[in-house]
Order: sequence, then structure tokens, then C-alpha cells
Amino acid sequence: MRIATWNVNSIRTRFGRVVDWMVREDIDVLAMQEIKCRPEQFPVDAFAQAGYELEIHGLNQWNGVAFASRHEMTDVARSFAGIPGFGAPVKGQEAVQSVGSNGLPVEARALGVTVGDLRLWSLYVPNGRALGDPHFDYKLAWLEALRRESEAWLGEDPDLPLALMGDWNIAPLEGDMGDPSFTVGESTHVSPEERAMFASFSPTVEDVVRPIVPEGYTFWDYKAGRFPKNEGMRIDFIMGSRAFADAVTGAAIARDERKGDAPSDHVPVVCDIDPSLLGDTFEDEDDRPMVF
Repeated sequence: MRIATWNVNSIRTRFGRVVDWMVREDIDVLAMQEIKCRPEQFPVDAFAQAGYELEIHGLNQWNGVAFASRHEMTDVARSFAGIPGFGAPVKGQEAVQSVGSNGLPVEARALGVTVGDLRLWSLYVPNGRALGDPHFDYKLAWLEALRRESEAWLGEDPDLPLALMGDWNIAPLEGDMGDPSFTVGESTHVSPEERAMFASFSPTVEDVVRPIVPEGYTFWDYKAGRFPKNEGMRIDFIMGSRAFADAVTGAAIARDERKGDAPSDHVPVVCDIDPSLLGDTFEDEDDRPMVF
């Protein structure tokens, strides 16, 4: 079973690339971030024709997360306990947009689904914008709430195969930052506070890709020729519980997806799961929808 995460940076712009890659790479479940659309604007037909079901959480042209899966998705959650909000309500969504722990509107940044025995989250962690900006405090509070909830989920079920997947907007190690415009102590993504927050998720969840792919970036800015110069950063992760990590048999960073026409500035991060190591029962290969 192949699971992936990808900040697609507007699914309406890139759905052709995304679906083509999923079919070509035999992806079973994809967590998407920055879909930048509401559910009714999502290009559902392209995914359905390729044999994928969808769960979508988007409020407007900003943020937004989604899942595409060949397998049934249940227990759908569009926030987690203690999640803070930010800013003003989305125009036209006031009646349905929930309020966070700080009394502000919750953004479309988290989506949880259960696939078989796997509990998966697609997460778009707040950027932070700048040190000292209110968005930076929001980022840390958002991550702290996620950390507490992750500990609670695994406290209730230590054997839960849990994965927190997505764009974390943190380069946790020195080797994860190759963009010269970011400086420790002066910039987000590499601040001591963010790196300490990322580290605090261990041992609840751990990066399941790094042991297999120790080097490589997942994001390159469009500006200043960052990709040709390989001045990127590693900010997209699949963070798994022990039960999840024990079932991982392979992993990859799909660097070539940053090439070509109109790519996202992020690339997919992939891991392979052996369902037999989970005691899970998924549909047989022959039961998958036909792809024409």
C-alpha cells in the first residue's frame, strides 16, 4: 500500500499533474494541502475517473486540505480538540466555520480520515510569516494543540497506526534548510522555537521517511532560481506512530515533480506500507475500480 503527501499549491491548476502522478506511481492514498478551493470547486471528476474517492476541507482560495483514496475513508474529522483559530470568519462561511480554542475562526488546515486500520491526517501547518508576527504565535499554538492531541490519541490506543502528514513549514535540522534567505534566529521555519516544537512530537510520532531517505528537499521557492540551484528546504513530512512506522517498507521524495510545466513548489513525499504488518484487511487488487 502506497501513501503520500503533497502540497499541491492549487488543485484546480494542477489536478492533471496530480492524478497522472498518482496513477503512474500507484498511489493508494494521497494527503493534499493548499488545495485553495471549496469542495464544490474541487475537480472531483478527474479523481473519480482514476478510481479515487475524495474527502475535502476547504473554505476559500486559501489553505485547504484533502484526501484522495482508493479505499473507503471513515471517521472524517475537520479539526482536532484544542485547535486555535486565526483572523476573521471567511465571508459567506460564517454559519459553518467553527471557532477555535482562542475564540477565532478555525482555518481549513486539518483533515483526518481512517483507512482500514490507519488513522491519517492531512495537515497544513501555519506558515508563521515572521518572528514576532501574531501568525508565528498562532503557528506555535496550533502545533502545541496538535502535539497534545496526538499524545492523547496514542494514550488511548498505543497500538494505533497514526500518521501526521503534510506541510509542517519547519526545517527541523540544519541539513533541511538550503535556502540562503532563511537565517536561524531571524527567520521562521528555522527558529529555535519551531525546531523545539517539532522535536517535542518525538517519541509520539517520528519521521518515517528520513531513515530511508536521509537527504533531500521537498520545497523550492519559485523565485531566484532556487530549484536549479537546489536551494530548497525539507518541510513536508510523514510522521508516524510506532505501529505505523513498523509497517513502513519503503519511502521516497519525488523530486522530479518539481520539474516540467507549472509545477507546485512542493513535491510528493511517499511511504510504502505492508498491510500485513498492521493486521489490516484492504480490498484485493482485483477489487479496485478500473482505470480507463
